[in-house]
Amino acid sequence: MGFADLLDEIGGFGRFQWLHVTLISIPGLLMASQNLLNNFTAGIPGHRCRLLANHTDYNLSSYQVDETQLLRVFIPMDATGTKLDRCRRYVEPQWHLLGNISLSGANMSEPETEDCLDGWTYERSEFLATIVSEWDLVCSLRPLKQMSQTIYMGGVLTGAIIFGGLSDRFGRKLILIWSYFQLALLGCCSALSPSYSAYCVFRFLTGMAVSGVILNAVSLKVEWIPTKSRTLVGTLTSFFFTFGQMILAGLAYWLRDWRKLQVTVCAPYFLFFAYSWWFSESARWLVLNRKSEEALKSLHRVARINGKPEMTEKITLQVLQSHMNKEIESSQSSYTAYDLLRTRGMRRISICLLAVWFSTSFAYYGLAMDLQKFGVSIYLMQIIFGAVDFPAKLFALGMLSYLGRRVSQATCLFLAALIIFANIFVPTDMQTMRTTLACLGKGFTSASFTTVYLYTGELFPTVIRQTGMGFVSTMARVGSMAAPAVLILEEVFPALPSVVYGGAAVVAAGFACFLPETLNIPLPDTIEDVEEKW
Repeated sequence: MGFADLLDEIGGFGRFQWLHVTLISIPGLLMASQNLLNNFTAGIPGHRCRLLANHTDYNLSSYQVDETQLLRVFIPMDATGTKLDRCRRYVEPQWHLLGNISLSGANMSEPETEDCLDGWTYERSEFLATIVSEWDLVCSLRPLKQMSQTIYMGGVLTGAIIFGGLSDRFGRKLILIWSYFQLALLGCCSALSPSYSAYCVFRFLTGMAVSGVILNAVSLKVEWIPTKSRTLVGTLTSFFFTFGQMILAGLAYWLRDWRKLQVTVCAPYFLFFAYSWWFSESARWLVLNRKSEEALKSLHRVARINGKPEMTEKITLQVLQSHMNKEIESSQSSYTAYDLLRTRGMRRISICLLAVWFSTSFAYYGLAMDLQKFGVSIYLMQIIFGAVDFPAKLFALGMLSYLGRRVSQATCLFLAALIIFANIFVPTDMQTMRTTLACLGKGFTSASFTTVYLYTGELFPTVIRQTGMGFVSTMARVGSMAAPAVLILEEVFPALPSVVYGGAAVVAAGFACFLPETLNIPLPDTIEDVEEKW
């Protein structure tokens, strides 16, 4: 007899679980917006040097000169010879380049060029305003564009470390509520940033809150769900993130202004903060932290909502403690991250999950964070990348339900690697094929994310589940920070980033094969449960 039996007695997956899971999952609609926001808030518009202020002083009324021809007088062509240079301009106007115009002072020697000393002119067809156009993060400052995303992911990494341990100490509900408030407040402050530095600080703190939301939402859901319902619920709730990717594309297309977009995706978290007080703290966590009376009240509340009021008389403090006597005795000790590596079974699980989380995030963000390279509308690409998650996650659901977690995890990673490798051999001029394969690769990495979130919650015991989730998910944040940096390797060899992304996925697939199977197995509550089962 254990806690899973108590859940069955008070209604299994009843009305409370439906409400609880739905309300916790709704914020996931905007969670994708936080992680992928940089695609739009830091989009790079077409740009060129701002023309000299006195160029209109020349009398060209008697000549048929359009704007494109006029720009050739002031701005040289780039290295390809097909487009105007984005970062250089002529020191002196080159009027002879107009062909049929001969003006005094035209210099026929090799013209001198200089940086864009008067700033840049940005196209407004794709974006009205981004942090790139606002703070001129182009040319020599272009690395700062990606730096903002790296800093954000650094915040997510820090949040995983801090909030994982705090929620095992203070509870899932309290830290989740605080994370909603922090995300709402500091996310909106990002939109008011007067400078790039202030923006990065606010994005870092927002990233910390994102980790708090994700980690505690997963645990608070899984710890109230009966064993047999975990697979279906875990996969279906991940569709909120998928819908969120498409919502982000729609909002970004509608607003096209980074400040408005930032507020729009963060302000709703004030609403989530307001209703999150209704959530019930994990009864498992309450019992294991010597708060059995509060756990009993939560169980009675759930029984009433599930239409089982008679169970409030049957489930007493003695019944609760008898169901979890072994877990209560084990919980007298305090746990730290060291306990994740102290015993053989926990060490195997932790090391394998570190590899899986890193590679999944590494490959996912390597594909998802550079949508402008595909030569298609960035808004359309975001919708396509979101839509491909639907069949991928249904594929994952079938595998998780019938083949188990271990096979699903290894298969998703291996297929993602296979597709990434295949794209290396597709010629660059076959853009449609390359985009299709990239979408498939992104779909399998998304399915891998769905699997690993569920799998991790089932592998770590209740007494240290949040610490474990925070510990292994830090590697996901390291992967998301490293993924953009790997793109620099394109300058050494164009296929090298794909080799690195695919290679990491293959290695992680191998590690996944050493994880224990958890299909239809009750959640472990103590480290001893893990060592005995696996």
